[in-house]
Amino acid sequence: MGAMLGCDPSWWVLALILFGAVSFITVFGALFLPDWPEPDYTLGLDERPGSEAFVEGVAGMLNVPLLRGGTVKVLQNGDQFYPAMLEALKGAKDSINFEVYIYEPDEIGRQFMDVLMERARAGIEVRMLLDGFGSWKLKRRHRRELESAGVKLERFRPLALRNLVRIYRRTHRRAIVIDGHTGFTGGAAISKKWAGDTRTRHEWRDSMTRATGPLVNGIQSAFATNWLYCCGEAIAGPRFYPVHDRGEGPCGVSVVSSPSDAMQPIRLLFWLSFTNARERLWICSSYFIPDPHLRDAVKERARAGVDVRILVPGNHTDAIPVQLAGRSYYQELLEAGVRIFEFLPSMMHAKTVLVDDAWSIVGSANMDERSMELNEENVLGIADPDVARTIAEGVERDIERSREVRLEDWSKRPWWQRGLETIAKALLEQY
Repeated sequence: MGAMLGCDPSWWVLALILFGAVSFITVFGALFLPDWPEPDYTLGLDERPGSEAFVEGVAGMLNVPLLRGGTVKVLQNGDQFYPAMLEALKGAKDSINFEVYIYEPDEIGRQFMDVLMERARAGIEVRMLLDGFGSWKLKRRHRRELESAGVKLERFRPLALRNLVRIYRRTHRRAIVIDGHTGFTGGAAISKKWAGDTRTRHEWRDSMTRATGPLVNGIQSAFATNWLYCCGEAIAGPRFYPVHDRGEGPCGVSVVSSPSDAMQPIRLLFWLSFTNARERLWICSSYFIPDPHLRDAVKERARAGVDVRILVPGNHTDAIPVQLAGRSYYQELLEAGVRIFEFLPSMMHAKTVLVDDAWSIVGSANMDERSMELNEENVLGIADPDVARTIAEGVERDIERSREVRLEDWSKRPWWQRGLETIAKALLEQY
């Protein structure tokens, strides 16, 4: 016994040190190091964006249906989209399926709560799905108020021990569908920060898209998959997916992504759209940290003479590290001929892509790794000249109130700013 107690403890000390080192390296690698390098993408689709052949090619590559008919309207800023959303909700006759990332019970949130509760009391099926992190300001008393009115409320991965290993993977989707016939998606959510029309720095710049007809089925699917995950109820059948007239009107695709999808379909949708641009490629993104595939596509198109413009937040941003990481790529983009604009009046939160004059991408996804690999997201790709024109007019107005970043000035930025960008870039996987 004495011999055992007096044995040299160095072996287990070394074992603990080794175990700690391996654990540290494993955690550090998982959190901060990029994935295994992927091969460069090569173009297998060469069609004019917005053409029938292009949309069919995208739909085939992403294994999603081509949706045709109905209407699509882009609504700019809260003064346009909040009244339209509330009016549609008030007119619900059968069901409301409502999913957003951020929900705050301020004056805007109360308006939506009141409408949703009134519709539920009137016998309408109201399902409400909120991200557990993005809706943390919606307290238990608010949730009880909604549920007592008959609203079926679920939270996606609430902050709890059982969700610890998945706590970093959120639902960022915007999927609001009324009666299976009218749907909304885009960059905004429910908070007073989205109200107004960027008249002050407190009024965020954003857009939402209202769709009717077949494209609504894609928005409904984005809600339905997360709803099934949260509570096990399958949203299916003609009540939720009615047979729409497939006549004249926009055609497009709906892309719903999840971290479990190794194909990363939203990344592919962006890349296919970028590489096929002939005349212009205008990108608006609140969190702009493009991966190598997207950066190379953007630079190649700019060198080929395409009018490539990128609109991002300026002095007003809610994520300074993300902005610094994105700025670390300005030099190479500017050298390739890309024009970069930073929006000055307020936080620029819109998420739109315009390619030439007929193809647009709208939805919840940012141009960053989180949207491509970690979040639940949904977007629409829409072939319609009117939608493209509306987005173009909005971007042109925004550029008038933006500062263009010019290569000669950017190359002279101070050393400490470059250092901050390098540090932020090293933490890229955290964004």
